[in-house]
Amino acid sequence: MNLINVGFGNTVSANRIIAIVSPDSSPIRRIIQKAKDTGMLIDASCGRRTRAVIVADSDHIILSALQPETISNRLSVKGGSADSGE
Repeated sequence: MNLINVGFGNTVSANRIIAIVSPDSSPIRRIIQKAKDTGMLIDASCGRRTRAVIVADSDHIILSALQPETISNRLSVKGGSADSGE
């Protein structure tokens, strides 16, 4: 199982990630609200501003304070392994 660091010591299974998107659009905000209402939201931003929204194949929505490009680079460069840097 490959884990990817999504910030502040939080990791997500790289094999379960479907998409990494920015939270700026209205459809993504609606997805976040729906996940919050159904209990499928995981907030890994540790109280900081959400900069990336990760969609998992289990319908979980994960919020991260890292940029989507940073998470994407960690997936491709590190081959999905956990990265200790923030």
